[in-house]
Amino acid sequence: MIRVLIADDQELVRTGFRVILSAEPDIEVVGEAADGRDTIEAAAAFSPDVVVMDIRMPNLDGIEATRSIARTGRSPRVLILTTFALDEYVYEALRAGASGFLLKDAGADELIHAVRIVAAGEALLAPSITRRLIEDYARRPPIRERPAALDELTPRELQVLRLLARGLSNAEIAAELVLGDATIKTHLARIFSKLNIHDRAQAIVLAYETGLIQPGASAPTG
Repeated sequence: MIRVLIADDQELVRTGFRVILSAEPDIEVVGEAADGRDTIEAAAAFSPDVVVMDIRMPNLDGIEATRSIARTGRSPRVLILTTFALDEYVYEALRAGASGFLLKDAGADELIHAVRIVAAGEALLAPSITRRLIEDYARRPPIRERPAALDELTPRELQVLRLLARGLSNAEIAAELVLGDATIKTHLARIFSKLNIHDRAQAIVLAYETGLIQPGASAPTG
């Protein structure tokens, strides 16, 4: 079962999300929260796998709540839901530790799919958001120093990281490098451990912010 915590300041929205998600046999809604501070407490109390997080809430917004939750040891995945597709919200949410970003006008099936994807450790961004994210990084130089941990990655791990940052799935990376899916999963686990990150979204942000990959560039496979 995927344990889900719903955080939104509107009761009607929370109720709607609960009805949609609870109808799925593999999803259990374990709690609700109406503001950022309550969300942090609920995440500690209920140990959800996924927090469906509104980006705008009273007392503490979704970004700060995500940042606080991400600082804890074994933190849940955070799926940010918002009515705003503004770039600054996307960047700040991802930097805070969010694993996915979905607009509130998405359909019920998209919400369910997003929860499952994020719970599985994948990064999820709406195509329009991904496009703007890459376009923005293309216009500016790296804004983050290259962490020393990058030098600990093997040449193969660097290849995998670059392909991941281009948006390839595990299966696509495996096909590109002529490797098995299990081998790719092992490489990703080692990459995340060495870089002290917990999922693909953080890996993608790190790759672009440090200049490891330039938007539109292809990763070498040799």
